[in-house]
Amino acid sequence: MKRVVVKVGTHVLSENNRLCKERILNLVEFLVALMQKHEVILVSSGAVAAGHSLLKLDKNLLHNRQAIAAVGQPQLMATYNKKLEKFGKNGAQLLLTADDFDSRKRCYHAKCTIDTLLQNGILPIINENDATATEELVFGDNDQLSSRVAYYFGADMLVLLSDIDGYYDKDPHQYEDAKMRKVVHAIEPSELEVEKAAHYAFATGGIATKLKAAHFLLEHRKSMFIASGFDLSDVKSFMLEGVHKGGTLFTCENR
Repeated sequence: MKRVVVKVGTHVLSENNRLCKERILNLVEFLVALMQKHEVILVSSGAVAAGHSLLKLDKNLLHNRQAIAAVGQPQLMATYNKKLEKFGKNGAQLLLTADDFDSRKRCYHAKCTIDTLLQNGILPIINENDATATEELVFGDNDQLSSRVAYYFGADMLVLLSDIDGYYDKDPHQYEDAKMRKVVHAIEPSELEVEKAAHYAFATGGIATKLKAAHFLLEHRKSMFIASGFDLSDVKSFMLEGVHKGGTLFTCENR
């Protein structure tokens, strides 16, 4: 059984500045199906969006953002567990910072915790520890966090679910003839310099952060798949049926 990390972004999880419970239910239904085939770790954004509905502070200030995340994190976990209970499953919360991956001891203990949870059928749900992370230690976006989770915690693949449904040869919002690149074996340095394309109030990533995550994983002989988190048909087809209809696969295989 392979180990898979699934990362879902804020834009997918929230709507009108609050958690979108219907989408979360659809996501959980997919995760439970995936858990029948693989060991699954979830990296989830959404704490700030969840907290901001209860604590309406200026999220651009670090201490405000940390307070909002502290309020929102239990709300987010409660929502996940309520949905998981419908399928007889439970989730466990792990909050990590970039500094945890720089410490061999802390990284080892985090992996042992995750291994134990997976062995007992629990879904590990990881988010960045916004309440303690500082500018020097913060990942800044969960694309980078999820790529480290995949590498350091022994996953074979990272699946990114967001408002970006794949990697195109040009910006599909500006060019009607943009074509999706279904398989990518390498990322050129110039591609990593693409400007961030996040236009969402709580989002911190864009295609640039996803390419950076893919580049890190390709360098470490791991795979990554990008698909829409709004319409899960492409990720279900690829991950559950083995049919690549949509989305982009970054892989070192078959070069």
